[in-house]
Amino acid sequence: MDDRYERALSKVPEVTLGFWIVKILATTLGETGGDTVTMTLDWGYLAGTALFAVLLVGLVVAQIMSKRFHPVLYWSTIVASTTFGTTMADFADRSLGIGYTGGSTLLLACLAAVLGLWYATEGTVSVDTVSTPRVEAFYWGAITFSQTLGTALGDWLADTGGLGYEGGALVFAAALAVVGALYYRTSVSRVTLFWAAFILTRPLGATVGDFLDKPVADGGLNLSRPLASAVIGAFIVALIVLLPQRAGRHPTEGAQASR
Repeated sequence: MDDRYERALSKVPEVTLGFWIVKILATTLGETGGDTVTMTLDWGYLAGTALFAVLLVGLVVAQIMSKRFHPVLYWSTIVASTTFGTTMADFADRSLGIGYTGGSTLLLACLAAVLGLWYATEGTVSVDTVSTPRVEAFYWGAITFSQTLGTALGDWLADTGGLGYEGGALVFAAALAVVGALYYRTSVSRVTLFWAAFILTRPLGATVGDFLDKPVADGGLNLSRPLASAVIGAFIVALIVLLPQRAGRHPTEGAQASR
């Protein structure tokens, strides 16, 4: 298959170092942005979750209806999923009263169910196959649950685990380093490593976001949530403009058959 045709089919960006940098910033923005609405503006977790759910659904529909990869649309959808993940995880953990452990367990089960259904339907959960509406629906469902799970894990480790925001960020950064070492030095499934890294970048960004905007008494820097969100958003826009943003490749039919 012609390389240009393969890229035209893809609706997600090529997974590069730049992808992971923007992804981590997007998860941090999701934390500060979600907290801005639910806490600073005092909307509460339920209203904040409803707001970002509507925004996320609208962007996912636009992403699926799009005929090709649009960097701004894709990353806007990612940011919407991270802000929804922040408010949804906080709503489950605090408003529903199931705690960080219960919330993390529930969200892990939901993510496993989506990935399991995706695999049962398509025979793979590789992002290289995200080119049809059905697979895109699985992809965005898995992303949304992974973002929400990451928020709950970050809060669980920082609060219940007693490590604080700095300690939690270090733990998740170390876990990502392990995933990177496995990628470069072993033959562990690249699909498995991708989803492991995707999940781990979320709690890393969440704990960094909490460190920036939570009160000093709680281990944070007590920075303005709206200001922090604006600065992080500006960095993301700059990186999207400056870093190469092109659609990822799809495997050939022979490569798909060998999966």
